[in-house]
Amino acid sequence: MKKGLFITFEGADGCGKTTQSKLVQKYLEEKGYTVIWTREPGSAGLGQKIRELLLHYEGDVAPMCEAFLFLADRAQHIEHIIKPAVKEGKIVICDRHTDSTIAYQGYGRGEDIPQLKSLNNLATGGLKPDLTFVFDVSTEVAQKRVGSEKDRMEAEGIEFHKKVRNGYLEIARQEPDRVKVINADNDIETVFEDTKKILDTILNK
Repeated sequence: MKKGLFITFEGADGCGKTTQSKLVQKYLEEKGYTVIWTREPGSAGLGQKIRELLLHYEGDVAPMCEAFLFLADRAQHIEHIIKPAVKEGKIVICDRHTDSTIAYQGYGRGEDIPQLKSLNNLATGGLKPDLTFVFDVSTEVAQKRVGSEKDRMEAEGIEFHKKVRNGYLEIARQEPDRVKVINADNDIETVFEDTKKILDTILNK
């Protein structure tokens, strides 16, 4: 593989995307690929400080302030971790990326989606994932999986999380070549098998 791959894992809180991203990392490494696992917000260094603010700040946060904090983390992340790794031929697995901003701040918070897309493009320098998995799960099941210990985003009401879920499905409808929806109501092993089938198709191209 001369050029690396950039694969993102998306979905509402409690969908199981982090578990699946780690399973895919192991699967790819066993195949001999060099894999970088990372996340947004909270990549190494500055991103960890931004993550703490975003998820655990106890005061009110204006929706656009929230969006700009995510975007600041993303700009740092792209420049210092994602772009260099892809250029070196590595596979980058990222737990959340640009689609989270559209789903959460756009569909969830009601912020201007075309504006958010432009800001995403600015933060990433136009770099897009080669493949995005959206792990779709009913909001009720997702909330049960999250449990009682919730961060600031997870603690939002069920109506907010329903909007986020519907936002992800709309993103997938608009970009079917890049975004693949996985039924995450199933058990971990079944979800992983469904994910591998799509992944193998990309790797074999």
